[in-house]
Amino acid sequence: MPAEARTEDGTAKPPAGESIVLFDGVCNLCNGLVQFVLKRDRAERFRFASLQSAAARRLLNGDPPAETIVLLERGRMYLKSAAALRIARGLRFPWPVLFAFVAVPRPLRDAIYDWVARHRYTWFGKRASCMLPSPQMRGRFLD
Repeated sequence: MPAEARTEDGTAKPPAGESIVLFDGVCNLCNGLVQFVLKRDRAERFRFASLQSAAARRLLNGDPPAETIVLLERGRMYLKSAAALRIARGLRFPWPVLFAFVAVPRPLRDAIYDWVARHRYTWFGKRASCMLPSPQMRGRFLD
């Protein structure tokens, strides 16, 4: 893998045209989201790493934020609802339609996101360890 470009704040910039999704690798809801995106991302635009991985620490230049999904795209970092909506926008139809919710004020969107995040382990469960991608999907995950 070539050396990573860095943004002004020291985080790694994804290669042009590539977006990186950082997710909670022990959360069943988050793992389900990754599987959902993998099936609907025909262009293979998204790559993935768990927030618990060395790749996430390297990309974020330290400890990742807790209880959130992170999207690194075009040298910018998106968190919570902004990340989720941008991921939806990158999938095949009908999912990009959800990006219209960006019109909802971010504090309201993120309040709903935070409420789900607080309850995700209770509602969906938690794994003992991060998921291992199938051999066919291994190239979509960062080390």
